[in-house]
Amino acid sequence: MHIDARSLAPEATYRLLSGIVVPRPIAWITTLSPTGVVNLAPFSCFTFVSNKPPLLGVNIGRKAGQRKDTGANIHASGEFVVNIGDGSQMVAIHESSAEHAPDVSEAALLGLGTAPSSAIAVPRLADAPVAMECRLERVIPFGDTGAEFFVGEVLAYHLRDGLLQDGKVDTLALDPVCRIGGPNYATLGRIVTLRGMQQTAKTVMASGGGG
Repeated sequence: MHIDARSLAPEATYRLLSGIVVPRPIAWITTLSPTGVVNLAPFSCFTFVSNKPPLLGVNIGRKAGQRKDTGANIHASGEFVVNIGDGSQMVAIHESSAEHAPDVSEAALLGLGTAPSSAIAVPRLADAPVAMECRLERVIPFGDTGAEFFVGEVLAYHLRDGLLQDGKVDTLALDPVCRIGGPNYATLGRIVTLRGMQQTAKTVMASGGGG
């Protein structure tokens, strides 16, 4: 099958790409409205872009041409928290994507408790296994639909006790949730560990090979 990308409307392109670029991690973002309402929403166009300083990036589109509450709140305050939910919170992650008026707190509506952050005013989700307090570093617009790529510097990490082992997160214990196409989600499944690359590299160097 061949598809001319230029022939697709934005909605059709989204449906196609969201089923191809999988699995995607979910940034479960809390923000504060100008009136102090805690907004909560999941975004799966999410990654980290730098380790010094630690920078996270998330793409936030628009709804009917208007900024979503999350994007508007970040523009207004310059702060947000990226929470990472686990498998037990999958339904809440999905339900927090529903559209509500700006004066409705999705966290309160879903019965999700919050806790104060240490470096910013925006609260984090109290029961999320990981929360990262972020200060807005830059916003980069992309495309013709008003989508914006928000980059935030991580100022503080909150990790559930027992998750960190020798400086690394125990991924199985984290039990993260990922987004795939449509209203579909997944957890880790089987983990494959591959070893021996260092020995292979030494062998190649000794034999004079390499790129």
